[in-house]
Amino acid sequence: MRIACLGGGPAGLYFAISMKLRDPDHEIVVIERNRPDDTFGWGVVLSDETLDNLRENDPVSAKAIGDNFAYWDDIAVVHKGVSTLSTGHGFCGIGRMKLLVLLQDRARELGIEMRFQTEADSTDDFADFDLIVASDGLNSKTRMQHADHFKPDIDTRLCKFVWLGTNQKFDDAFTFIFEETEHGWVWAHAYQFDDETATFIVECTEETWAKFGFGEMNQQESIAVCEKIFADHLDGHALMTNANHIRGSAWINFPRVLCEKWSYKNIVLMGDAAATAHFSIGSGSKLAFESAIALAEYLHTEDSMEAAFERYEEERRLEVLRLQSAARNSLEWFEQVERYLDMDPTQFNYSLLTRSQRISHENLRLRDREWLESAEAWFAEQAGYPSKKPHAPMFTPFKLRDVELKNRIVVSPMAQYKAVDGCPTDWHLVHYAERAKGGAALVYAEMTCISADGRITPGCPGLYAPDHEASWKRIVDFVHAETDAKMAMQIGHAGPKGSTQVGWEEMDAPLKEGNWDLLAASAVPWSDRNQVPREMTRADMDQIRDQFVASAKMADRCGFDWLELHYAHGYLMSSFITPLTNKRTDEYGGSLENRMRFPLEVFQAVRDVWPDGKPISVRISANDWVGDEGVTPEEAVEIARMLGEAGVDIIDVSAGQTSKKAQPVYGRMFQTPFSDRIRNETGLKTMAVGNIYEPDHVNSILMAGRADLCCLARPHLADPYWTLHSAAQLQDKTVTWPKPYEAGRDQLYRLAERAETQAIKV
Repeated sequence: MRIACLGGGPAGLYFAISMKLRDPDHEIVVIERNRPDDTFGWGVVLSDETLDNLRENDPVSAKAIGDNFAYWDDIAVVHKGVSTLSTGHGFCGIGRMKLLVLLQDRARELGIEMRFQTEADSTDDFADFDLIVASDGLNSKTRMQHADHFKPDIDTRLCKFVWLGTNQKFDDAFTFIFEETEHGWVWAHAYQFDDETATFIVECTEETWAKFGFGEMNQQESIAVCEKIFADHLDGHALMTNANHIRGSAWINFPRVLCEKWSYKNIVLMGDAAATAHFSIGSGSKLAFESAIALAEYLHTEDSMEAAFERYEEERRLEVLRLQSAARNSLEWFEQVERYLDMDPTQFNYSLLTRSQRISHENLRLRDREWLESAEAWFAEQAGYPSKKPHAPMFTPFKLRDVELKNRIVVSPMAQYKAVDGCPTDWHLVHYAERAKGGAALVYAEMTCISADGRITPGCPGLYAPDHEASWKRIVDFVHAETDAKMAMQIGHAGPKGSTQVGWEEMDAPLKEGNWDLLAASAVPWSDRNQVPREMTRADMDQIRDQFVASAKMADRCGFDWLELHYAHGYLMSSFITPLTNKRTDEYGGSLENRMRFPLEVFQAVRDVWPDGKPISVRISANDWVGDEGVTPEEAVEIARMLGEAGVDIIDVSAGQTSKKAQPVYGRMFQTPFSDRIRNETGLKTMAVGNIYEPDHVNSILMAGRADLCCLARPHLADPYWTLHSAAQLQDKTVTWPKPYEAGRDQLYRLAERAETQAIKV
């Protein structure tokens, strides 16, 4: 084949090398606009995994690269004048210039032609080549020329950064430094890449950048300001820019690039031309090398170039998207870092280490058990429950008002659709009792309705009649008598989503017969199929408020320890809060203050009758998932703040289910960022929900300060004893099992210990 590699960075050079290794008869030309010794970066970071891939693909260049690596195992985080060190992370760095020289040398050895200071303005200029590899970087001309086909999505991110170098030594660790200035926080990512030089990336929010006036400064003025900010960490050493290219050290916003297609005819994208990953996880070069290896391999194993391109896209895109997801999490953490900077250094360090979600709680234990155990001890101590033996955050007690929970696990409200005329049955007794025996600290009743017309379905329970109260009291009494779990009652009114079929029939669809009248903030139906609700009058509001109060009093008489008001998911109170369904023109519609007026009134009336020693939480939808038309995460912060100022003890942070137009983005812990934001921007306590299903998820959320409690729904449907089983998995023996089950407990711990021992031996 006759191959043109447009761009002589790591992607283009290594692809050329990989192709020549597989077939020396290939004629390969690398086209590079710059001189051989030009570079825009300082150091490149690679993981041990990538190094192994390089050794397998080309031991010669891998050895040359490895011989020039600086290795480190530690991460240091300097915050509030405290340097926190953790180990076991396994990174290596090399100067980008040195890396390019080594790859250029290897390319020459293999007979690859390199044309420097040569522009590649159009792929039309290479029509006589069989294959064109567009490895022409972030601002790829090839990608732009064929944008209609590649369909690039370029997302310019929020922070400003500048890539610098220094002769100050950071031999011991990959170092993050956070400094507070008169204009805001500025931080640095620093790491050694050879004996004399370290990369020093300076980053800040655009607001801070503007206040400093960096945009009006020349390069040397800008560097001088950065030297002053980080003077305590540079030990008199200067910050340096790239000598050969002034553009290499300009302040920029990171562009996240993702293309719908990576190939077109005989043209294929590679490296930053195809996709970018934020520098804070150091994966750009990893993606370039591993994509180069993969494409070279497929071009020699597949039946045609078209088939090779198809496999390349299919198999590499998943890895790229996985890394881009981690990189997005990481860059968003830095974009929002100012909300975390008041944290204790221990928690701040943990939050930073787990920011991408690639490193979990137990993974940190494998890397640095000593540091993690010290962090777990800190968590227990700051919670007011110091322990001589460290244990996972999920098993640290939690106190709110006079209610003490034995751990941080909550069984979420989960509709059962098994009530009869609003009355819970033996099904509910067994359902809630099993989960209370299963080790969770707080067990929620499903949304329980304040009136017959407030039910979601005919199978939903209520708390508006004497027999309801008696049945609920029977359940609560059993839980209190036989377990040390607490019981929470969630009360609500279905509003425009009422009079629908039970969950295993057709969710949110009207009853086939026997529908009842509906109320809502405005006459806006849930869907075109659902009934149009009647817009509430002031008299309706008075009645609803009084029904909430009556249900709250009943819940207290039943012995419930905790009360929650359901203000989420498109139900009645949610219909007031979201502008998607609140179209009122009176004092209860329009501005957020007006939309919150009735929900706050109901809360205050309930708080007045609910015992002072018992908490009240409120569940909200923190994102309507319909863009700016509905409640956004930004507005959710203000909603939570208003509820907190009114006296709500903790915010149960859910999202969505308020509109049929919603386009949620699902994934592990997908709603936790909303809890994180509310907790760390308002100072309120929060509960995280949404696809939390592993102990690692729970411990990471709690330890990083993203929530105070974790609510698990589906995991508890599948396993009522999820908490006890998790304790055995983590070898935590502080949890209490029901006495009749202790023989099963002992066996489970023995089996878990044996499995761990066998895994270590393997």
